[in-house]
Amino acid sequence: MRDITTSKEKLLKKVRKALLEKRDNPYPNLEDLPMYPPTDEILEVVFAEQFTAVSGQFVFCEDEVQFIENLLELAEERKWRKIYCWEESLQQLLKTYEYPFFETDKDFDQADVGFTLCEALIARNGSIMLSNASAAGRRLSIYPPVHIVLAYTSQLVLDLKDGFKILKEKYGTNLPSMITNITGPSRTADIEKTLVLGAHGPKELFVFLLDG
Repeated sequence: MRDITTSKEKLLKKVRKALLEKRDNPYPNLEDLPMYPPTDEILEVVFAEQFTAVSGQFVFCEDEVQFIENLLELAEERKWRKIYCWEESLQQLLKTYEYPFFETDKDFDQADVGFTLCEALIARNGSIMLSNASAAGRRLSIYPPVHIVLAYTSQLVLDLKDGFKILKEKYGTNLPSMITNITGPSRTADIEKTLVLGAHGPKELFVFLLDG
């Protein structure tokens, strides 16, 4: 009699058989092995190299005065007039040095820059970890054509797992509803395989890293 068992039935039969035959794990220590080789590099250097490699723009500042000076120079050069900042601690810093900014969403559709803090910087892949737990919410890092992040050296970690550990310690079980990692400006090569930056968000991404 001709076997009329379908390919799907044959596959399912093999799966059932494999589940019934218990075997020892041939790689018992696989999950304990590090995914990446260890590094002795300074985290600031690792992050800067990886971040610039994905078209991010990195500026290291020794103190707040140097940060404001760099920001002023960049804003004048790019002719930024509408910089939006909604996080209180960042607003206080800008107010201390009388740097102008918009603290509401009035005329937000005309924004030049969205200015935010972050949860952590992931050095291994040059990523910025953000959440919607702050007043910046979900819009400020996405809508304006330029996104500027102010971060501190104390927020630098090596890997993603270290970033999630910071979130766990900070928020406990009440984690933000949105946690995201930004690795350079958004990009696409869907049209004729031509790389386009800022296809789904800001065209430029800056990180000002402040010592502290």
